[in-house]
This record gives sequence, C-alpha cells and structure tokens, in this order.
Amino acid sequence: MYAIIRSGNKQYRVEKGLFVDVERLPYEEGHSFDISDVLLVGDGDKTIIGQPVVDGAKVQATVISQFRAKKIIVFKYRQRTNYRRKRGHRQYYTRLRIDAIQA
Repeated sequence: MYAIIRSGNKQYRVEKGLFVDVERLPYEEGHSFDISDVLLVGDGDKTIIGQPVVDGAKVQATVISQFRAKKIIVFKYRQRTNYRRKRGHRQYYTRLRIDAIQA
C-alpha cells in the first residue's frame, strides 16, 4: 500500500516503513502525528484518487530528526559592471518515518 501526501507545498510518495525528508515541521524528535493531506491511496489494483484529498485517509508519521541540507552557493555575476554577489543557503528539513497508512 502506498499514498501520495502533500507537505510544504510538495508531494511525496510514501509507503509504510519508508523514511521521507520534508521541509521543516514544528515537531520535536520522537513526536508522532497524522498527515491528513492524502491526495491518493493505492493498494495493488485498487486506487483511490482524492478531489482534492481522500476522505478519511491519513498517514501516521514519526519525526526521526531535524537537520539542515548541504550548503548551496548562489553566485550572481554581470560582466563588465564589477557586479558580483555570493550568497549561501542551507535548507531546513525534517526526516519522517512512515508508520501506517489508513484509507
């Protein structure tokens, strides 16, 4: 059984026991919660598509860790104008373990 969930304005395909990195959520490590933004649930040949979400479906998840991604460098440059800007960015993420999918 799998599900498509929405978190942080992005969509993720999840299955039971899978680890997923989503944009930062305001939960402590070890906290369990339900995700009710389930867009699709699939189980073998049977697929339920939500409009926009599947009624009564939820995904139980546990927060494993909070971390930051590797730094990316944003470099802007314009030739012949002495214009150079260098900035770095590290995105915050939350690692989730999917415990159960209920449809």
